[in-house]
Amino acid sequence: MERRKFVQLTGLGLTFSMVPSLFNSCESDKVPAYLKNYAGLYATNQLEAARQWFVDAKFGLFLHYGLYSLPGRGEWVQYRENIHVGEYEKLKEKFTAEKFDADFIANLAVEAEMKYVNITTRHHDSFCLFNTKTTDFNSVQSAAKRDLVEELAIACEKRGLGLCLYYSHGRDWRHPHAPNNDKWGGSARPKYDSEEPYYAYGEDHDLNKYIDYMHEQLTELLTQYGPIASIWLDGYGTPVSGPIEEFRIPETYELIRKLQPQSLISAKWGYTGTEDYYAPEYHWLENNADKTNQMVQSGKPIEICTNIAGWGYTEKLDGTHRGADSIIENLKYAGKFHANLLLNTAPLPDGSIDKQDIQSLKEIGQAIRKDGWPV
Repeated sequence: MERRKFVQLTGLGLTFSMVPSLFNSCESDKVPAYLKNYAGLYATNQLEAARQWFVDAKFGLFLHYGLYSLPGRGEWVQYRENIHVGEYEKLKEKFTAEKFDADFIANLAVEAEMKYVNITTRHHDSFCLFNTKTTDFNSVQSAAKRDLVEELAIACEKRGLGLCLYYSHGRDWRHPHAPNNDKWGGSARPKYDSEEPYYAYGEDHDLNKYIDYMHEQLTELLTQYGPIASIWLDGYGTPVSGPIEEFRIPETYELIRKLQPQSLISAKWGYTGTEDYYAPEYHWLENNADKTNQMVQSGKPIEICTNIAGWGYTEKLDGTHRGADSIIENLKYAGKFHANLLLNTAPLPDGSIDKQDIQSLKEIGQAIRKDGWPV
């Protein structure tokens, strides 16, 4: 079924449960398209096949896209400008994603010699780019009336790309029962001058309701969109700032393993040590020598993420994005750690990709095909 047809179906309120023939994540014996070259190992050990694929992949495309793209002041705009929930949610009616083209994005990743794509399914602002029953704060019930994760899943499947799903686990600036500033750090909530009416406080606050909410959403993400290469958890600073056992992280990991045994788990430096790979940000390595050394000595796969010009779209950076030569240096740096590079491009408010970034990614692919992998 073509992508446009799925967009129409989504607009009618239809979901994957009504059209099960496209993706069936329960078919665990069927080799995912992105793991087709690892079929032999997959038959005996799905998780190990996925780990080997990840090590060989080397290069992935990161997409930070959401309501925060519209103001053009970065993905932390709600926090930095202390925008209250009721005011921020008005952006939903302006979110059209009219030029978000999953096929173009997937083709661009392939042309850049990337092997996977990672998209922000739900960033710290709690806006979801997927069809969810847990909240109406999502792209399907926005002006766009589209499930962008669905569209990208279809595009990646057709091209044999792995689909990784960023999910803000530790930090949420909307859900009433997400961590509050009274008990948690790591930018748990914006620092409003007055109480946010949307939040629960004191004895009314129950973190377990937030954990259950996340588990419902992770279940949706792992059952609606076919094979998922990785669940990429963010918001690391908040859980490690307080009583981390209250986050029930082993239970979260067990859920992921149960629903998709081959799906890799990452959480920046890691919470329990049972994650499949480390995923620090580029600048963290020099600023955290002890953790970096521990990471390297572990022998576990590593992915380093960085951006071309900010994470979420930042208008003031227009025309000054880094070029191919600079990004190739990033690839060389990642190579020193035998790590993958996850490179972020920030889609414009309408969902299109910055023209300068398109050119840079194409040049990188050309250079790799001509000269081999940067070392």
